Amino acid sequence: MVQMETTEVESELSLFKYGNLEALPSRYRDLSEKERNQRIAAARAELGDDVLVLGHNYQRREVVEHADEIGDSYQLSEYAAASDAEHVIFCGVTFMAESADLLTDDDQTVYLPSMEASCPMAGMAEALQVDSAWQHITDAVDGDVIPITYMNSYADLKAFCAEHGGLVCTSSNADAAFEWALSRGDAVCFLPDKHLGWNTANAMGLGSQTVEFDPWADEADGEVADADVVLWNGYCQVHERFTAEHVAEARESHPNATVVVHPECRPEVVEAADVTGSTATIRETVTDADPGEAIIVGTEIHLVNHLDRWHDDVDVYPLCGDACMDCNAMRQVDPNYLTWILESLVAGEEHNSVRVDDGVAASAKVALDRMLDL
Repeated sequence: MVQMETTEVESELSLFKYGNLEALPSRYRDLSEKERNQRIAAARAELGDDVLVLGHNYQRREVVEHADEIGDSYQLSEYAAASDAEHVIFCGVTFMAESADLLTDDDQTVYLPSMEASCPMAGMAEALQVDSAWQHITDAVDGDVIPITYMNSYADLKAFCAEHGGLVCTSSNADAAFEWALSRGDAVCFLPDKHLGWNTANAMGLGSQTVEFDPWADEADGEVADADVVLWNGYCQVHERFTAEHVAEARESHPNATVVVHPECRPEVVEAADVTGSTATIRETVTDADPGEAIIVGTEIHLVNHLDRWHDDVDVYPLCGDACMDCNAMRQVDPNYLTWILESLVAGEEHNSVRVDDGVAASAKVALDRMLDL
């Protein structure tokens, strides 16, 4: 662990945080779906209420069909916190398992089935890198800078934000977080998703006072000095692929359809859409649609497929093809990993547990509590 330059919090690069995470044993790699389902059912029957399986919206069908709850990252962490289950298996990516560990009790253990499931966007704002760049940002801004990190970030970045008077936000309450921060400081530094930052700033009328900061620069650009909102140059690899041309093409193919997109999309895509919102909003838009209505969805392909499968009376279309919308990180969790983790627990073995350092967790919880108080 390395102590940051601007706080007492210790951290290290995400690549080295979880050396205990293990690869899938070879004996689990060639299971048929039928055999796998039978073995998962048998393990779950043996474990009973001692285990809770959480499936993120972006997980494939073969995973979410075994989940007790399906939802977005923070929603699933709340489910974990409300559960009495001793073992929480989070079928998602690393930062999600960390958030669940932050919210659950000490006698609960969170597991991430695959060691490869690491969100690229979270990795674009490593806490040590943000800490190193912080002096450049604060030196450039004439006044106090309040950091806000998106929920899609590692626990140590959440802790960093808390130590500098900031907080966490979700895609649903980013505007409230911006207002909170600007009432306490002269500028906001938003990490790691610049597109969510731009869309929030634009909706609040702050677009002209918003600039991007290059985290690899030796110093902050001069425009940062006059900015109310400074955006870290990170993005979601899935949502950035969508373009305004995709929206135009979709409307040409389905003239009467409603286009709903995630706010991690580029601003021009959000501007061209009819509805913008979190995965919960996207699910609600489809759920509330009239029979026969067409909905075009701009988010990760597996959620689009789920919605199409769950709502037979609604025509659900992806904004672009499968290759455009697939999250490679989410794909790392497959049902064979889930089988392994469950059968290991039956045998009294624990693999791929995620435990946030106590010092990091204490500060990260402060950032989360500030969000909950909004």
